[in-house]
Amino acid sequence: MNELITTAHNDQGEIIISGRELHEFLEVKTPYKQWFERMTEYGFEGSVDFIALTQKSVTAQGNSISFTDHHIKLDMAKEIAMLQRTEKGKQARQYFLQIEKMWNSPEMVMKRALEYADRKVIELKQKIETDKPKVIFADAVSASTTSILIGDLAKLLKQNGYDTGQKRLFEELREKGFLIKRKGAEYNSPTQRAMEMGLFEVKETAVTHSDGHVTISKTTKVTGKGQQYFINKFLKEELVTT
Repeated sequence: MNELITTAHNDQGEIIISGRELHEFLEVKTPYKQWFERMTEYGFEGSVDFIALTQKSVTAQGNSISFTDHHIKLDMAKEIAMLQRTEKGKQARQYFLQIEKMWNSPEMVMKRALEYADRKVIELKQKIETDKPKVIFADAVSASTTSILIGDLAKLLKQNGYDTGQKRLFEELREKGFLIKRKGAEYNSPTQRAMEMGLFEVKETAVTHSDGHVTISKTTKVTGKGQQYFINKFLKEELVTT
């Protein structure tokens, strides 16, 4: 079908027409502003039957001018065309009736439904990507409240998407100031700051040797709070660098 008047559709899937284009097609002699104001006296309401919008154009001299146009819905356009009582008005109304018939055909209804579904899929994918860090962190903070070894923390990080191992994690914790990196008896023990933050606890175990003497073995463990802290910290850093 030849396009007599340009049509489009809004976000709600309704057909809309430019008021100025309709005014031009109908060959109305009255200036657009006056004509449109007179049309609204037939009971049409802004935001219901039409919306006003400001357009800009450039004159031959290069000056920018602003003017008001209206996006009017199909029902309003049909009624306006009928009100003109002219041959042009009759043509416009017949054209709009054909547009409406096509728009409501099973094929077009299906097409719009598929387009709507496609938009929803895209929106859902975007939401998943946006929420992905939140989901990861939410999963991460479900870590056990039981203290675990640093090697087990490395496995937990790996499961949540952070590529590390026990040796590498020890290195990172030392470099970031959570474990003591000075060689000696305190090597790999939690720093004072890390202990004050409640990230680690040190388990002391008495070991009795064959000759009867007793030594104290110290094992550093990551608390439940520490597990949550490190998983969130390392995953956030991973997201920033990717």
